[in-house]
Amino acid sequence: MLSLLHIENIAIIEQADIVLQPGFTVLTGETGAGKSIIIDSIGAIMGQRTSRELIRNGAKKGFVSAVFEDIPPALQKQLEELGLDTEDDGTVRIQRELSAEGRSVCRINMRPVPASVLKTISPYLINIHGQHDGQKLMQEEYHIDFLDSFCESESLLEQFRPMYTRLHALRSKIRELEKSGQQREQRIDMLRYQLDEIAAAELKPGEEEELTERRQFFENAGKLAYALQSATMLLSGDEDEDGAYDLLSQAADELSDVAALSKELHGISKKADELRYQLDDLAASVAMMASDVDFSEAERDAVEERLDVIYRLRRKYGDTVEEVLAYCDRASAELEELENADDRKEELIAEYRQTLAAARELAGELSRRRKEAAIELEAKIVEQLKDLDMPKVRISIQVSTQTKLNTHGMDEVRFLISTNPGEPVKPLSKIASGGELSRIMLAIKNVLTQSEDVGTLIFDEIDTGVSGRAAQKIAWKLGEISRSKQTLCVTHLPQLASMGDHHLLIKKSLSEEYTYTDVFSLNEEERVQELARMLSGDAITELSMRNAAELLERAASNKKSQTSGSQPV
Repeated sequence: MLSLLHIENIAIIEQADIVLQPGFTVLTGETGAGKSIIIDSIGAIMGQRTSRELIRNGAKKGFVSAVFEDIPPALQKQLEELGLDTEDDGTVRIQRELSAEGRSVCRINMRPVPASVLKTISPYLINIHGQHDGQKLMQEEYHIDFLDSFCESESLLEQFRPMYTRLHALRSKIRELEKSGQQREQRIDMLRYQLDEIAAAELKPGEEEELTERRQFFENAGKLAYALQSATMLLSGDEDEDGAYDLLSQAADELSDVAALSKELHGISKKADELRYQLDDLAASVAMMASDVDFSEAERDAVEERLDVIYRLRRKYGDTVEEVLAYCDRASAELEELENADDRKEELIAEYRQTLAAARELAGELSRRRKEAAIELEAKIVEQLKDLDMPKVRISIQVSTQTKLNTHGMDEVRFLISTNPGEPVKPLSKIASGGELSRIMLAIKNVLTQSEDVGTLIFDEIDTGVSGRAAQKIAWKLGEISRSKQTLCVTHLPQLASMGDHHLLIKKSLSEEYTYTDVFSLNEEERVQELARMLSGDAITELSMRNAAELLERAASNKKSQTSGSQPV
């Protein structure tokens, strides 16, 4: 159960602490007040994708924190497998910090986790029914997901889908091997030529870099030799002229003769001696390097020829020597496969048949489960819809088994409906109105979540397209659901708002520079005021106040009726 939601700098909410309780909580407020922001904030701590636009204008970071109590055993086990623990009091605290740069930091009980972990555990915590769920109900490709959720076929689908992917891969390989014999022979000849060409070159990783470095040496060898010889002559001199070493030695000898005259001259003489020794080492090093410069035209030609061979191979098979060698490995594997194509094809066909048989067996089991579950789900949905003022409705869940496999097995699923006696069942998109779709989706959602461990259900404007008696029935149903699961509902209908055990008002206010949204928990008197606004708008009259009070009295009576098991008044 969600017990506390803390929001900072999210959209127009600067800061809000929302304390939530068991039972049925309604959230109301004028359009644009910020009700959807609260749903988006809850979505953030469920690991849903967020946008930097969610952060309040002018703020560097946004922050959402949620505390959950009464954690189900399945979630405790999941947390243990993830290396996480609940708090000492048994609660789970989830935090998500959003930055203006687009980054986010997620924590569970103060331990950093990826957003994917939030997604993993969120099904145990919260189930949100939004307007897009109703849209999915209109699209038949999603109907199979509703049925699979009811019959708990996830484990079978986890086994089936890798097989389905493998079948596609095997089919592609078999088709490749079934190319005409002439094409195969041409490809074999080409691969043999390429492999022989690469093998003849005897390439080595890193070879090109070494050769390039050697070529650069040859390109600069003349300049290097001249520089080293000139430096040797300037340092050591020759028969006709003294070098730097000779001149420095003469200066050092002269200073040595007068070194005893003062401490300062002694220090200078010592420095001159040190420089003479250093210059002697330098001259020897330069002379040695000059003698090592070995310029060979034959070696330079051999390097150029080798680089040309590598260049031609790189143009054909890869941008680097390593890539050429990698291509050689792939070509060798392909050649082996082609040369043994007939044997390989028979192996693949045998594997394909074996995998297909296993996949069809799993798909058959999926079909059996779905057809059995469809009958049960039909009855449960119809039972729920009777409570939602649709007593004559008929639901038919068609499970059509195909011969061709698909990602769901072999089935196509369609939810068909008849809302009036005597009419045949037809697709939902052809018959159901907006209000009927809302009730059908609520019925399905209630059936699917009854057996789930999730502790909190959130309905975001489930009342779309609904009014009058149907709205009262939806309010009754939500109240019934809230007796077993914490239920939150964003609504614009006073009939639904009056049925809540707790009432939160989302209110927007304006200052000279900013827009703020605050969340208020309403007492009984304040609830009458808010319901009167929902009934008559800003012009609240005594009549609308009396009507609002009457709605609350009737809701209180209905809650007592729910407790006793009787029908609403």
